[in-house]
Amino acid sequence: MENKEKRLGSIRHDEPPKSRKRDEENQPFSWKREILSWIQILVIAGIIALVLNSCIIANSTVPTGSMENTIMAHSRVLGSRLTYKFSEPERGDIAIFIYPDDKAEGKKTYYVKRIIGLPGETVDIVDGKIYIDGSDTPLDEPYLHEPMDMYGKDHLHYEVPEGHYFMLGDNRNNSNDARFWEHKYVPKEDLVAKVYLEYFPNPQILH
Repeated sequence: MENKEKRLGSIRHDEPPKSRKRDEENQPFSWKREILSWIQILVIAGIIALVLNSCIIANSTVPTGSMENTIMAHSRVLGSRLTYKFSEPERGDIAIFIYPDDKAEGKKTYYVKRIIGLPGETVDIVDGKIYIDGSDTPLDEPYLHEPMDMYGKDHLHYEVPEGHYFMLGDNRNNSNDARFWEHKYVPKEDLVAKVYLEYFPNPQILH
């Protein structure tokens, strides 16, 4: 008899949580509770997006045709902020970086261009072709929009300082790039992200 009562007692002990669950399920719909729930979800999503955008992912718009036909004007791209923290930038990378002339004036403007010259290299542009470190063979650039106009000059010569990079647009005849900047070289710490993806309007992997 005593064992039976204990068993019954244990059954009665297990019932209240089920009752509470039924009570919660039977509660009337509350707009206040629903709105608060959605606010919590939005706040959490906002925090996650902020962390991703400030620490992991870089989101940028290319406002001009300077990277055509690789990236068309007004396209939106995504890059990884982590790439250049764990590996060295490479020639041919498309990068988001801080425009050096604006930085010198205390401003912060983001550009998207291609890395052409690496730290310590010389870059010579002759007849619209690029030669690195005095090589007799021009750089292979299948991504170019059209042959580069020299604007009446026969030869352009650049010496990239250590820890800096020389950036050009793929659309060389319509690109405000290192050839025209007062501060021609981008320090590594100003390379914000390596661009991997265009997501609007023409989703594609970028090279």
